[in-house]
Amino acid sequence: MSVRPWTVSVCALLLALTATSCTVVKEIGQAVTNLSRCTFRLDGISDFRLAGISLSGKTSLSLTDAAWAITSFGRGELPAAFTLNIAAQNPNTGTAGTPKSTATMTSFAWTLLIDNTQTVSGDIPQPIEIPGTGQQTIIPLRMNLDLVTFFKDRGYDKIIDLALTLGGAQGSASRVTLRARPTIKTDFGPIKYPGEINIIDKEFRGG
Repeated sequence: MSVRPWTVSVCALLLALTATSCTVVKEIGQAVTNLSRCTFRLDGISDFRLAGISLSGKTSLSLTDAAWAITSFGRGELPAAFTLNIAAQNPNTGTAGTPKSTATMTSFAWTLLIDNTQTVSGDIPQPIEIPGTGQQTIIPLRMNLDLVTFFKDRGYDKIIDLALTLGGAQGSASRVTLRARPTIKTDFGPIKYPGEINIIDKEFRGG
């Protein structure tokens, strides 16, 4: 029995589509793997301002600053603004059997936790590239929140202590956790990180 030409063509097309689909699936899987290898760590807090008062280099508030802060607290607000710096590392350097690749994050949806209290959420305003060099890339995230909104029950003195601990002379991100889910750009569309990660200041965290 002879095989019709169109039957051969359809079979060839199906085989080609199957091969292409397998390649696409493999490449998507590699992209997910590369993304999950990227790691993140809190690299510190900078430019901390409380009710407009710069806390940089300060261990306490001056009388003038304290008077202004008390006035603000009396209005039921103590707005804080600061930059939380995230150190990102892309180990896909082309060594150890991994292809060298640059991770382009199109989204970095985050939620800020202070003393395990969930506060504000946000995202990066534009894509960020993390080169496959093994070196750190710093991602500055600008934070704006009212400390009274989330810590009113602690009272004025403890809120001031918290602000100075975060942004003063001995400022530290040790009381901060950033819960985030990165999304990376690929030839097949955006791919999200396998799940949310908790980024802290002590070690690099990945998937």
